[in-house]
Amino acid sequence: MANPRTALRKGDALIVVDVQKDFCPGGALPIEKGDEVVPVLNRWITAATDKGVPIYASRDWHPARHMSFKEQGGAWPPHCVQDTDGAAFHPDLELPKHTNKITRGVRFDKDQNSAFDETGLAAHLREHGIKRVWIGGLAQDVCVLATVLDARKEGFGVEVITDATRPITTDGGVRANCEMRDAGAHMQTTET
Repeated sequence: MANPRTALRKGDALIVVDVQKDFCPGGALPIEKGDEVVPVLNRWITAATDKGVPIYASRDWHPARHMSFKEQGGAWPPHCVQDTDGAAFHPDLELPKHTNKITRGVRFDKDQNSAFDETGLAAHLREHGIKRVWIGGLAQDVCVLATVLDARKEGFGVEVITDATRPITTDGGVRANCEMRDAGAHMQTTET
């Protein structure tokens, strides 16, 4: 169990992955109960702000007719299309003005599931003395998983906020948790 007010420390960063309207109930690619991560993440965001821990928020930002969409032979329905309402962060997510936004999924020739995939995030974190990242968001078995695995490959300590993420499928969530643990990530539930 982790209390955000005592768990976060200097050398940490909080990464909020893809908490966008299209991934929440009513969106184009909804994750069941995806909106339930918002109040949990808001507690972490408040604690990070209070402690001076940097906050990063990644977002899918696909061009129309992106290669990951079914119409182009991909796996997903159109979602998080640039400048659409569905691509916006969830309206109840309390991201402060100083949040560092990471835009990905913009390439025409490949998908980018990880917040680290060709974004320069790893180098930026190192430049700012970050050693450990706390990660939550959507979806646990796709973009959260990819972000966690890349963070570990880049040598960062990783804490996954388990109650601040939801999977596309239950089985996918179980597999993702195993894969993240095997990569050396720690699983933390927020203390209530």
